[in-house]
Amino acid sequence: MPYVDVKLAGKITIEQRREIAKGISDVINEVAGKPKDSIYITFTEFDRTNWAKGYNILSDMDEKANKS
Repeated sequence: MPYVDVKLAGKITIEQRREIAKGISDVINEVAGKPKDSIYITFTEFDRTNWAKGYNILSDMDEKANKS
């Protein structure tokens, strides 16, 4: 029973979740031979103020990029 936790900085749509889940399931099935219906996938979304890349908070990086 494979378990995959997809962590995201920001929000995605339900359609995007479906497509990502399908892709992950397909790869695990093809590479590891695990049945698609045995694969569990969770999505954890974080507000971009709660995620940093190095010493930069992502929301700060977004603001800088939008000002350019």
